[in-house]
Amino acid sequence: MIPSIPQPAYARRLYTAYVVAFFVYLFAPLLVVGVLAFNDSLFPALPWQGFTLDWFLSRGPRRVGLFHDQGLLRGMVTSAQVALWVAGLSVVVGTCSAFLFEQEEFPFKRALYALSLTPLVIPGVILGISILLFSSTVVGAVERWAGVEVEALRPGLTLVVLGQFSFITTLATLIIAARLRKFDRSLEEAALNLGASRGVAIWTVTLRFLRPALFGAGAVAFLMSFENFNTTLFLVGSDATLPITMFISLRDGSTPVINAVSLVLMVGSAGIGLIGLFSGFHAKQP
Repeated sequence: MIPSIPQPAYARRLYTAYVVAFFVYLFAPLLVVGVLAFNDSLFPALPWQGFTLDWFLSRGPRRVGLFHDQGLLRGMVTSAQVALWVAGLSVVVGTCSAFLFEQEEFPFKRALYALSLTPLVIPGVILGISILLFSSTVVGAVERWAGVEVEALRPGLTLVVLGQFSFITTLATLIIAARLRKFDRSLEEAALNLGASRGVAIWTVTLRFLRPALFGAGAVAFLMSFENFNTTLFLVGSDATLPITMFISLRDGSTPVINAVSLVLMVGSAGIGLIGLFSGFHAKQP
């Protein structure tokens, strides 16, 4: 609805009702999960039995809170390690790809750009299965021909990082490229005219301009990696990430500690998002 165009009263009310319904639909499940994290019940659902902090702080044995559940804590640490690697690799490769597609001209540029976007339209399940089959084939071939076992390509954290990186780096490229498209290259040329080398000009001028996008791409990559399930399920080994740990816990019959984990993840994700938002607002132009 365009505010400058007069609209009938019923249309405005209908539009307001739609917006309210949309946000209720979006946030009501999150609110319910957050509230049930404090429910004094052995089941992660209604009815409400009273307020408790046991699902965060209890040491057991009847109840084990989040901060004393070694399986969930280990899954959090594993997910954070994977996410840091994925975010770092995605930002580095995404920055290089953004420079390649935005500032360079070469044959088949459009075709290569379209090809680089294909991981975004491939379902995570298909991507995970494809990477697993490919890595297993490579490991088998190397072992037959050279007698060397490539452990890094067997299911495990290395393969999880590579699998997530294969599609998350595309998002990082798009975020950084969108910012780079607005860059005034005359600033870089001015640095070159003043005696700076190409590398120094990029480091001191261009990358400074890209700082908000680099942080934003890193934050998006970290969050997407941390919560990824579909691709990770086929590539993970004995060290399960948090989504896999939560899935196993729910499958076997869980307690409201799952709601506690969800609440912590919501608060953490919101915090990272707000930091990225404010860093973009306060970013200084070169």
